[in-house]
Amino acid sequence: MSPSTSVCPLCGQRNQCAQAGSPTPVQQCWCFDTAVRRDVLERLPAAQRNLACLCPRCAQGLPPVTPTPASAAPD
Repeated sequence: MSPSTSVCPLCGQRNQCAQAGSPTPVQQCWCFDTAVRRDVLERLPAAQRNLACLCPRCAQGLPPVTPTPASAAPD
């Protein structure tokens, strides 16, 4: 099975890539104006490079956002 082009290969979250969902070239995507840290790219195994886009957070070297569990409010 090939990796999904809409999922970040580092964190597994949606990468928010405009090109990934389009069969034709797009004019604008978040990555056009965001610097991708070299150390982040180097963390990708060679076999995963150029197959899917990173998400904005991973591209900037930020930790992924993890959903917060719903906590039970005290009565």
